Amino acid sequence: MPNDTSCSSINFIDLFCGIGGFHLGVTSAASALKLNAECVWACDIDRWAKETYHANFGVEVQDDITKIEAQDIPDHDLLCAGFPCQAFSVFGKMQGFADTRGTLFFDIARVLEAKRPAMFILENVKQLMTHHQGKTISVILEALKSLDYTVEFRALDARDFGLPQKRERVIFIGRRNDLAPETGFADFRWPEYIVPMKPLSEILTADVAEKYYTSDRIRESRKANVKANVKGNGVNGSAPLIYHENKSGHVSAYPFACALRSGSSHNYLLVNGERRLTERELLRLQGFPDSYEITSSYTQARRQTGNAVPAPMIEAVAKELFRELRL
Repeated sequence: MPNDTSCSSINFIDLFCGIGGFHLGVTSAASALKLNAECVWACDIDRWAKETYHANFGVEVQDDITKIEAQDIPDHDLLCAGFPCQAFSVFGKMQGFADTRGTLFFDIARVLEAKRPAMFILENVKQLMTHHQGKTISVILEALKSLDYTVEFRALDARDFGLPQKRERVIFIGRRNDLAPETGFADFRWPEYIVPMKPLSEILTADVAEKYYTSDRIRESRKANVKANVKGNGVNGSAPLIYHENKSGHVSAYPFACALRSGSSHNYLLVNGERRLTERELLRLQGFPDSYEITSSYTQARRQTGNAVPAPMIEAVAKELFRELRL
């Protein structure tokens, strides 16, 4: 178990696993600390994401978590979940664990209650911190603490973990109270600005296939959108342009891309005002290695990467959590 300083391995589960940002982050963190990490169970309802996950990690991904008994999930040391930001049904009543019933967060809570893993890492959009004037996150924290876990959370940005993408996420960490000192996470340090942000030239490819180039109509529409919405050094529109820094005469006004989003025009960024991002470029923006296998169509790949969590962000948090538990 993680409270045993001689422990050299960790089993984890991957709820709402998508294409494996948590998997990559946790296994990379463990490897850096000379630990063995094994995913013993994963689930997701998306058929194409499940196929991609299996192709890359060899894990058979289970289906709908709401139809799975918690006791049927293997024992594990770490629970990982990038849970969907679904509206809670009875916000405002502040009834803790009871307030989460009927939402997908409840499925995380019931697994924690049944399996009692030593620790967890959860991820969601930054806006969760202010949703319903802070009532949403209060309900989540109360629910987790009622399950006898010490919990902390913080908003992190992918740009601080080497990725040229503005993607802010709230990360929750927790561990069982019998493993936590009275001072909570006494020695835990939230990772901040781990590595310099990669230039876009390390993400973008100079020469890509013709199929990624858009029509003149789309190009002009996007350019007009950007011109109308750019303010200062930020982007207030839905479809900014990004530039390949190796292209003569172009230095990006934005050294990073807007956050990739599933089903959103943010995934339809135009490079040099001319083309879509390739599948590999989309994955690179989320910190996935070039060895990662692409198994789905372009449409699915764009949606999958838009849903993914930045792997280097999870790796940095997991490293600190493992060190805090003195693994």
